[in-house]
Amino acid sequence: MAQVIETIDVNVPVRVAYNQWTQFEEFPHFMSFVESITQKTDTLTHWKVKIGGAEREFDAEITEQHPDERVAWNSVGGDENHAGVVTFHRLSDDETRVTVQIDWEPTGVLEKLGAAFGADDHSVKKDLDNFKEYIESRGAESGAWRGDVS
Repeated sequence: MAQVIETIDVNVPVRVAYNQWTQFEEFPHFMSFVESITQKTDTLTHWKVKIGGAEREFDAEITEQHPDERVAWNSVGGDENHAGVVTFHRLSDDETRVTVQIDWEPTGVLEKLGAAFGADDHSVKKDLDNFKEYIESRGAESGAWRGDVS
């Protein structure tokens, strides 16, 4: 199993960073491989992604969510096998550290090679840089879901 852990500091309050992250349907604005996400229920999302030219679809279930602290998920069904967590740490009134950890099972030669050479780390880092630019340029979240999932 491959693992990616990346961190970025964003110049917005923790509430703003967290609230924006709960707006899954907006992920295509800052995640390069995400074509679309549909929020099916409070805890279930449907993803369409394009990785290395291959299009895939899968569902992800939120397994734990605590406002301003963390969102954890697992893929369900389909060929995708991954899980992850994003955590939010208040550094000051206007600065937040966002850490993403993803554990995933590469399939096929290209994905295995990419994981071995750190392509997945680079992709997540780039997407976090894009998130930073996206949220800081807006100055406010586009929405929020403040529910708690234990």
